[in-house]
Amino acid sequence: MTASVILTQLLNGIQLGALLFLLSAGLTLVFGIMNFVNLMHGSLFMMGAYFAAAGYKVSGSFTVAAICAVGGGLVLGLLVERLVVSKMYRREHLDQVLVTFGLVLFFNEVARILWGPTSVHAGSPAAFDGTVNLLGVMYPSYRLLIIGVALVVGAGLYFMIHRTRIGMLVRAGATRPEIVSALGVNVVRLKRWLFAFGAMLAALGGLMAGPITSVQPGMGEPVLIMTLVVIVTGGIGSIRGAFYGAMIIGVVDTVGRAFLPLMLREVFERSVAQAAGPALASILIYLFMACVLAIRPQGLFPVRHG
Repeated sequence: MTASVILTQLLNGIQLGALLFLLSAGLTLVFGIMNFVNLMHGSLFMMGAYFAAAGYKVSGSFTVAAICAVGGGLVLGLLVERLVVSKMYRREHLDQVLVTFGLVLFFNEVARILWGPTSVHAGSPAAFDGTVNLLGVMYPSYRLLIIGVALVVGAGLYFMIHRTRIGMLVRAGATRPEIVSALGVNVVRLKRWLFAFGAMLAALGGLMAGPITSVQPGMGEPVLIMTLVVIVTGGIGSIRGAFYGAMIIGVVDTVGRAFLPLMLREVFERSVAQAAGPALASILIYLFMACVLAIRPQGLFPVRHG
């Protein structure tokens, strides 16, 4: 186990965390601020990846693919909110779970009908096809681009939520919607655009994940589970918590899968280590989440009030 291998796996963990943040940022806005349980957030991630793949196939340009993914995610979010989600705000969380789970099945079938059951190709920008030397490790430049995009999005979201009038209205509308409405603000429209913005962030995550993962029906469900772990661990409704939680979960998952089986071989027989290592690695993030909640039920970085 060399230093270059450890550094590579740490960078892979940060890159996974960056992707998780792009999803968890949008989901924490919808779930934490709007108090709406949205199980179809992973499907918006999947549709963003498909929109990007379709745009790249037609144009051969990653820029066009990005416009298709981000624009398509925004429009899709507006449509879903207007037709389905807006009717569920006052319903119980169980109703929201059932409806959004139905939308998961719907969008999986739509993806199979439009693009087929097999994976499709999503191209990456030509300028980021190479590698970069980081402390002696040749690391793919596209993965560094993913980290950079997450940092820019995180800084922009934090500024918007805490330093702008829109962010003030969003936070006020989440806690005192009747007062905000009395001041002349259209709370219904505010929620609609907030949901669409969260959908756009999920589609952006799909755009960035497309070139390094398989774009196929059902790709949103596994990442949704990890995203839920992120926002619960970081603190529901907290952009800061979503960012740090995503980075922590990304590193824990990647490093655990890479090194835990190797560490078990030093203690147990090879056959036992090979059988137990991957299984323990796959549940490591859930054990970590359980430990965090046992100590801090509100999450590591909860929303700051006041």
